[in-house]
Amino acid sequence: MISVKKILYATDFSSYSNQAYFHAIALAEHHHASLAIVFVYTPGFGPPEVRGEKGDRQYWRNQLEQIRPVNPRIPVRHVFLEGDPASEIVRFATHAGMDLIVMGTHGRSGLERLLMGSVAEKVMRDAYCSVLVVKLP
Repeated sequence: MISVKKILYATDFSSYSNQAYFHAIALAEHHHASLAIVFVYTPGFGPPEVRGEKGDRQYWRNQLEQIRPVNPRIPVRHVFLEGDPASEIVRFATHAGMDLIVMGTHGRSGLERLLMGSVAEKVMRDAYCSVLVVKLP
């Protein structure tokens, strides 16, 4: 059995990443691991009612800070990054010595996947640690 003491949960606040959150929490409880909850900000990603990059950043920081496990024994760290999501997730995981990355996937296929690629796919390819990719049931 591998030793899992540091888990990175990457979120984009979609229903796909919400599903991955439940897996990250269960794994953190089972392994008595710490949890880094990571969001990678990309300019223009904010909701239409929030105007400007400063407003976007603050909106997403607030959203990130609200994610808290019910179990108070899980050590949690909130990490707000900026840039290309896949690159930043891999960079942070490497720098912080994460044992596992947990993230959701949108399950794109066909031309959309060919043109855009998949953040999860890029993370799986480039990460040095194990990656658990969760799809909606």
